[in-house]
Amino acid sequence: MTRLFVSAAAKSSGKTTITLGLAAALHARGLKVQTFKKGPDYIDPMWLARASGRASYNLDFNTQSPDEILGLYARAYGDADIALIEGNKGLHDGVDPYGADSSAALARLLRTPVVLIIDAHGMARGVAPLLIGYRDFDPDVAFAGVILNKVGPSRQEGKLRQAIENYTDLKVLGALGRDHGLNIDERHLGLTTPSEAGECDEVIGHAREAVSKGVDLDALLASSAREEQRPAPVLRALPAPDVTLAVARDPAFGFYYADDLEALQEAGARLVFVDMLRDSRLPPCDGLFIGGGFPETQSEALAANKSMRDSVRAAIEGGLPTYAECGGLMYLTRSISYRGAAEGSVQAMVGVIPADSVMDARPQGRGLVRVEPTADFPWPKAEAAPVAAHEFHYARLENVAPDLRYGWRVQRGYGVDGQRDGIVIGNLFASFTHRRTTSRDRWTDQFVAFVRQNRKRQAARSGAAAGKGLTGRRQAS
Repeated sequence: MTRLFVSAAAKSSGKTTITLGLAAALHARGLKVQTFKKGPDYIDPMWLARASGRASYNLDFNTQSPDEILGLYARAYGDADIALIEGNKGLHDGVDPYGADSSAALARLLRTPVVLIIDAHGMARGVAPLLIGYRDFDPDVAFAGVILNKVGPSRQEGKLRQAIENYTDLKVLGALGRDHGLNIDERHLGLTTPSEAGECDEVIGHAREAVSKGVDLDALLASSAREEQRPAPVLRALPAPDVTLAVARDPAFGFYYADDLEALQEAGARLVFVDMLRDSRLPPCDGLFIGGGFPETQSEALAANKSMRDSVRAAIEGGLPTYAECGGLMYLTRSISYRGAAEGSVQAMVGVIPADSVMDARPQGRGLVRVEPTADFPWPKAEAAPVAAHEFHYARLENVAPDLRYGWRVQRGYGVDGQRDGIVIGNLFASFTHRRTTSRDRWTDQFVAFVRQNRKRQAARSGAAAGKGLTGRRQAS
């Protein structure tokens, strides 16, 4: 029962690829590897889950309290042999100027030693003062060792190792060369998702092989923190579901937190996953959840599946409770296009939201957000306290109907127009904001309760109509 925190001196140093390779290599050894990702990130956990064979969980200071982080960590760790936590940005980077939300702060909270990834391109003896600075900057952060990445010829590796040995007490756990095959394609929102990377397993296999050859896994495991005694994980029994939620999950839509999907089930929902690109229509359901993703890269396929678009539009206009986040919102507008796109490249979408989604060259909303419910917020038990969440979208809405209602006022962030977010149309709630269910924002309970209320109202109306019909037949007889 061990744990390691993988971080780096700076972003884009290769920590995701190396964490991916570590997870796959340790999994190949027969170990149960539980992965975690710091911060609000959907894509890295998809890759980590694929490499480890277990769902990956996010640990995020923005939405979770320290106790909540520790609780989720302990529950998800479960029966695993090792926990691998991947940081974000550099080890000491974050929004808070004193580092309260940094990877170093999370490593301290979890009492987990750090494996520091160093992009060694062009470095030699200068690696020593860099490492001394990181080691001494926060004495409460423990280090398991260093992995050198993007190392050149063996001569450079020798100089790096000698400098680290001469001037520091840090262990060199491994060195990886400059290998373009280890690069996962990036685009406007980060890495491509596993469902879009056609050779996903090949990419993971290459990372596993590189890490197995370049990293001393035995030394790595020996440097990890050990938990000799750990309480047995508390297994939460799921209630018998009384509502059915259709959840869009395919190459266009896949931004879901693992614990959010679990929380929907714990609230009483049965989840049925739908492929919006290939399925012809929605399955029988009481509610619909369309998360974020990349509808812009799949817009032609989404537009071509007219039967699904018609099915979604008819369901929403018929009163189906629907929650759409970011990419889901874009899918429900009239069209998706790119800035300056020719008329023929505009792809028709569902059209239930009277607006058009246009992809810009720069982010329209990016980072942490705070939103506050308005009187038009449709779900029950909406607290007046601001909701902490995040957004990351290059899309903006154009040709927006002026009479739309909005369920949120934006305190921080951009949303739809810098002041409002959360479009409300009938039983539809669609926003650019990505939520995370926590003790401070139980949106999963709210949404399932909304779906349940609507189902009961429909059942009552059906019962009343049936009763009137029966009365009429009796009178006629």
